[in-house]
Amino acid sequence: MQNRIRDLREDHDLTQQKLADALNITQRKYSYLETGAQPLTDEILVKLADFYDVSIDYILMQTRNPKRLI
Repeated sequence: MQNRIRDLREDHDLTQQKLADALNITQRKYSYLETGAQPLTDEILVKLADFYDVSIDYILMQTRNPKRLI
């Protein structure tokens, strides 16, 4: 899962700081989330899915398809 959120961030050419700002968290906290030192909360998971416009299942590596189902 941590690789997926790192890959999404890198695919969008974002720094950890820019993404942390968008999520309204510190860069340190984001770094901990990305490395797995802290688990993703439901709130952050939803924010990431909304930010990248991908499904939560994609972030959780339950599917390879990033598209959201309506």
